Amino acid sequence: MILDQNKLSEISEYLQAHGVIKSHEFVSKAEKPGEGNMNYTLRLFVDEKTFIIKQARPYVEKYPSIAAPEERILVESEFYKIISKNDFLAHHTPKILHSDEKNHILLMEDLGNTQDFSSLYKKGNELIVDDVKMCAVFLNELHGEFKKDTANDLMANKKLRNLNHEHIFIYPFLEDNGFDLDTVTAGLQNLAMNYKTNSVLKAKAEKLGANYLADGDTLLHGDYYPGSWLNTKEGLKVIDPEFAFYGKAEFDLGVLNAHLMMAQQPENVFETLKKFYKKDDDFEESLFKQFTGIEIMRRIIGLAQLPLDLSLEEKKQLLEKAMVLIGE
Repeated sequence: MILDQNKLSEISEYLQAHGVIKSHEFVSKAEKPGEGNMNYTLRLFVDEKTFIIKQARPYVEKYPSIAAPEERILVESEFYKIISKNDFLAHHTPKILHSDEKNHILLMEDLGNTQDFSSLYKKGNELIVDDVKMCAVFLNELHGEFKKDTANDLMANKKLRNLNHEHIFIYPFLEDNGFDLDTVTAGLQNLAMNYKTNSVLKAKAEKLGANYLADGDTLLHGDYYPGSWLNTKEGLKVIDPEFAFYGKAEFDLGVLNAHLMMAQQPENVFETLKKFYKKDDDFEESLFKQFTGIEIMRRIIGLAQLPLDLSLEEKKQLLEKAMVLIGE
């Protein structure tokens, strides 16, 4: 089964065959719910109901030249299954309606025609206190309750983690990676060379990358940033955990912290985060800072660009802060 927005009859037959809809029901319309990165995703209309269906192809949907493991969709399904035991986490994530291992398809509850939180990157947009609290409590519940299941090899997510490792810890620091950063911000390519040619920084990035690849004992979302949050009528909901794995809590929290910094959030946002995320006794503050710094760098001088409302000078200042964080 290959999902195609223009082949509604095939999608209808697929849903009927798997008991998702009745034999007299049909998909009347299919549309893209937003700008997805990893998977082919559609919103399906069946009478008065809507569903979200997504399929993992053997490549990144936004960048077809980049190969990616299809089993990432199974990791996402398993993540939702695991956290369904926690009422709070289940309430703040979509319900899974059907998971198809053979065709790498996932059908889930539609959380509404809504937007993610990417608008935070525009100057002047701030997370309200309730949303900051929700972000913190979600991670707190996830990291605190779900420890490693040694029998669950799927959630090691090795193949996708290796791909992510390349784009976080290696690709941004290559002197010639084929990506001209001046197409993003004039002057950024020259600025980035200060970091791409820094052998000490690259060594630290390599060491930190090895830490990321090492198995940990805490279930992580793996890509916890504003693009993975939906602003629904019922509040903030968390989606797209295909990068989930058992690792170190410092990674999830570092990614979150980095994006709040790049979104130029006020100090009270960071204070609220600290208040509602309870760090374990073995939480490594230096590792958290390093993951924060590396996420800032890879988002500014790497391929996975964000709609940052920042001047070249502001990006320069963020990169300098990132260097300090990584150096600790």
